[in-house]
Amino acid sequence: MNPGVLYAASAYIAWGLFPLYFHQLAGIAPLEVVMHRTLWSALFLLCVLTFLRRWGWLRAVASQPRVLAAFALSAALLTLNWLTYVWAVHNQHLLDASLGYFILPLVNVAIGFFILHERPRRGQWLAVAVATSGVLWLAVQAGHPPWIALILALSFGGYGLLRKVGALGALEGLSLETLLLAPFAVGVLAYLSWQGTSAFVQFDAGTMGWLLFGGPMTALPLLLFAAGARRITLTTMGILQYISPSLQFAIGVWLFHEPFASARFVGFVLIWAALVIYSVEGWWASRLR
Repeated sequence: MNPGVLYAASAYIAWGLFPLYFHQLAGIAPLEVVMHRTLWSALFLLCVLTFLRRWGWLRAVASQPRVLAAFALSAALLTLNWLTYVWAVHNQHLLDASLGYFILPLVNVAIGFFILHERPRRGQWLAVAVATSGVLWLAVQAGHPPWIALILALSFGGYGLLRKVGALGALEGLSLETLLLAPFAVGVLAYLSWQGTSAFVQFDAGTMGWLLFGGPMTALPLLLFAAGARRITLTTMGILQYISPSLQFAIGVWLFHEPFASARFVGFVLIWAALVIYSVEGWWASRLR
């Protein structure tokens, strides 16, 4: 097996199992969970950068306000994505969260067309049209747009766009984002501790261990993803990425027993059909090239 497939699949499996981790922290407010995740990720990445002796980029970036502003925006989108996802897991909306990551590749196609002026192929447009019909069906059934899925897909799609045009690699970019967010995280956690509502003062050592584990849990899948992306084609990456929302969907239905009406199933079938079209079209185009 190409080691890149193993690296990328491991990253997507880890992301797909994230709901099990956040379920352990159901008694903690989503904002505090995200702030802990940000702070311990920053500390973990600082240790990685020190071990690899990769600090030169930070001095160069410090003198480039536009780069700092771009990564501040990407950090804000990442925080919105994390906060929405944790809230969804804590409030029994994991199926809506998985839907967001199912439609993410199709959101990326739209972003590429409208912002990067890319020209999607006919098969890709067909996939977008089928997925859009699925989203509209779910909106009609719910009586409102699937806001959780749309926020997750659009926030991570925007984050991916900023990282695509950004000046830093995966490790350096995530390190800069967490460093920019770390002062805010420290402030929020200090305020919650002062109020007596923080996990620092209310929960046991086991809970704190789960929170501390959020640092490497956030960074390691991203590093595996970066290692895989360098070794396999984008088409293969595009197919493997459905591992994550598929696992989330299975956990939501069979472990968390979230309600799943048969009428909603039609919308998911349309989304899955769009993903099949998207994947087969990408594979066929790659074979032709």
